[in-house]
This record gives sequence, structure tokens and C-alpha cells, in this order.
Amino acid sequence: MNTKTLVSMSLFVAIGVALHAIIPPFPNGMKPDMMLTMMFLAILLFPSVKNVLLVGVATGFLSGITTSFPAGLIPNVIDKPVTAFIFFILLLAVKKYAQSVVTAGILTAIGTLISGVVFLTSALLIVGLPAGAGFTFLFLTVVLPATLLNTIAMVIIYPIVKSIAKRSNLVSAN
Repeated sequence: MNTKTLVSMSLFVAIGVALHAIIPPFPNGMKPDMMLTMMFLAILLFPSVKNVLLVGVATGFLSGITTSFPAGLIPNVIDKPVTAFIFFILLLAVKKYAQSVVTAGILTAIGTLISGVVFLTSALLIVGLPAGAGFTFLFLTVVLPATLLNTIAMVIIYPIVKSIAKRSNLVSAN
């Protein structure tokens, strides 16, 4: 594994941890997960199975220990690697359009929705949802706004990071 790639992915994860830690939670302890945006960015720039596994596991663990969701470690550890691989598979399915900002935005929206469903389902089955909040309520009030926020962030951040990565020879100039 390339050292530049590892360092770059580490920076994305670190930025994600900082954002995840400082964003205030919504009702019932859930908050928009900006770590997803950083994880998706790492996968878009460094699409390989090893990288997806590494960034998915790292993001899941770090997201779990910085979550405000009651007993959210295990659901995060399940959610992030699953979401990372589904995102990667979707990315491979649209490989021809993978470098497009529109594709990055659409994949981010789909990935965030998948992440929300996987997280809420695993939380419901393992630890239960907080304060009697229902799945649908949390999906509508947290997952959908997070999807919008993550998609907007990706559309703004992706072209900038992609340009910097190409100029610094971190990724190929496809």
C-alpha cells in the first residue's frame, strides 16, 4: 500500500473525526455524519478493496467512539464497513462516470441513505432506538437531512480535493 495514499486517507478520516466530534446532535442523540463524506471522498480518490476495507473499519471505529448516540459504537462499527463496500460496488458499477461531480453527489446521497438504514437497523436490533423514537421518525429527521448535508458538502469539496490531488500527483489525471 502506497504511503501517500495511507497519509491522504488518514487525513480524510481525521477531518471526518473532527467534524463528527464538533457537530451538535439532533434530538435523540443522532447527528449528521460528516465522516461519511470523508470516507466516500477517500473511496472516490483511492478505489481499491484494501483501501475501502481500511477506511471503512477506521471510520466505523472512530465514528463509534465519537458518537452521541447511546450505545452507538457497535452500530457504527457495523454500518461504516458495510456502507463503504456498497459505495465501492456502486462506484465500480458507474466507473465510466466515476470522476464526475454529479456522480460523486449522487453516490454520496445513496451512500448516506444506505448508511442511515444500516445504522438504524443495527441499532434497533442490537441496542434499541433512544427514547422510544421510531425508525421512521429518525430516518426522516436525521438521515434525510444528513443526506442533503453530505451531498452538498461532497459537491463542494470533491472538485477541490480532486484538483489538489491531481496537482500533487496523489491520483492519476484521468
